Amino acid sequence: MLEELRKALKANANEEYAKNSRWFFKTGPGGYGEGDQFIGIKLPVIRRIVKEFFPISYDHLKQMLDSPVHEERLTAALILVLKFKKGDESEKEKIYRFYLKNREGINNWDLIDLSAPNIIGVYLMDKEKDLLLKFASSKNLWERRIAVLSTFTFIRGNEFGTSLKILKMLLDDKHDLIHKAAGWMLREIGKRDINAEEEFLKKHYRKMPRTMLRYAIEKFPEEKRQAYLKGKV
Repeated sequence: MLEELRKALKANANEEYAKNSRWFFKTGPGGYGEGDQFIGIKLPVIRRIVKEFFPISYDHLKQMLDSPVHEERLTAALILVLKFKKGDESEKEKIYRFYLKNREGINNWDLIDLSAPNIIGVYLMDKEKDLLLKFASSKNLWERRIAVLSTFTFIRGNEFGTSLKILKMLLDDKHDLIHKAAGWMLREIGKRDINAEEEFLKKHYRKMPRTMLRYAIEKFPEEKRQAYLKGKV
């Protein structure tokens, strides 16, 4: 089935779209996606292929996650999400552990954003969250992004504590992709409980990276937004 899946992906490849993706995902020297290979397939097409090849084996999924081709890894991640959604508790645990074991292949922000909340976040919803705190302290950018995005599931369930703890840990992070993710999660908390977001902001907004702040207050009324940006809250 693996060869058929790869053929389906290649049949939908588009070099112009691939070229744009290489730029967008910073695949050049020194970029966060340096060396990542794109063949140019849009997400809705990948989602259609995911549904068609959902029964693929875990051995084949591992081979896809080991692939240098971005779209192959993304397809594998989305198949895991679908398998997790449809699986029983035993299958969910298997996928959770498989995901963690093979997380080196979950190595760009779109792969993480589309899979971590729906696998790691859902699995840990009613369990200890120590793994995410460990990932938040990792030197690996993608493990830190997994830590942040996995908490999106908790936020949707109106549980903000883990997310806020991780965001506090990452206030000194140096990477823009973490600043954006952290600000995004703060904004999501604010959608559900503006007081919880502002309590965190008032304690930390002068210290937090500017990008994180801008993302967090993006939907605030303009007067309040400017007050935060000018340090007058």
